[in-house]
Amino acid sequence: MDTQHDIALAHALTGIPGPLPPSGVVHVAIPHASRFTIVGNHLAQHDGLSLTAIGIGVHIQSLPAGSQVGIKALTARFAEGETTIAAALRELESHGYLHRTRARLANGRMVTRTVFCNQPGALLRGGAVVPVAVAPRPVMRPAVPAPPPAPEPAPVPEEEHPPVRVPSRIGPKPPRRPLPQPRELTPELHRAASALLADLRRHAPELVLSEDDVEELAPGAAAWLERGAHPDAVRHALTTELPQPSRYPAKIVRHRLAVLLPPPLPGAQELAPARRAPVTPFQTCEGCDRAFRSPDPGHCRDCRGQYWEAA
Repeated sequence: MDTQHDIALAHALTGIPGPLPPSGVVHVAIPHASRFTIVGNHLAQHDGLSLTAIGIGVHIQSLPAGSQVGIKALTARFAEGETTIAAALRELESHGYLHRTRARLANGRMVTRTVFCNQPGALLRGGAVVPVAVAPRPVMRPAVPAPPPAPEPAPVPEEEHPPVRVPSRIGPKPPRRPLPQPRELTPELHRAASALLADLRRHAPELVLSEDDVEELAPGAAAWLERGAHPDAVRHALTTELPQPSRYPAKIVRHRLAVLLPPPLPGAQELAPARRAPVTPFQTCEGCDRAFRSPDPGHCRDCRGQYWEAA
């Protein structure tokens, strides 16, 4: 059997056009007619995922909708243990391929809903989503003789099928927010902002910034300090709930300095309560005892009109 396989492989190699590479892999690509899955190179050649995570990602993508892909189900299917499979699932989750949420069913029972996205990058850019039908569960029914096969329709010439154009939903990315700038970057403010940024690695080992990074990001941190933010508050905003893995610390700090910038502190004039308009008191008319509003006692408008006519 092995000899026949070797002969067939040698025959396939002779059909590859061009000279074979002196080293490395040689692909013998035979088109699939059925039972195949399209996997993007962004997953198969991902430089941030382990081989276990890539393999599990390809396996989940090949399963029909509704399949069980929890840790217990994958452990029963593969030789890897629960710890290895759980770590691989967390890798896929951190890179956007896998999403696990808790959902409540109509009967009140809580379940874990797992969503696998084959192109996380395209999803963030607003790419079109192709609906996938859930595989129905098999239902036991009595055997019924199959109807005779219907005759195949006559082939339609290719020119009668106009090309279908699908409008693209991929739009341009929104522009990145600029790094905030202080009104006046004094030497003291620049020194305090640089020290705050250089000290971040004591509180978050992932945020190791180079000297160039600190020099570039110092105006952003200075804008926070200029607006009255306490250094502990700035440090907490930059180091809390960091994404894992944090491979680009300077980009993370720049993003948070821009999007989390607090507003300037309001002055005493803005905090002062609004003054209420003075209320004109009621007076009693000296002629008809009618009540009317006036800053001074006297006669109402009707009585004043009568006196003016009499005069």
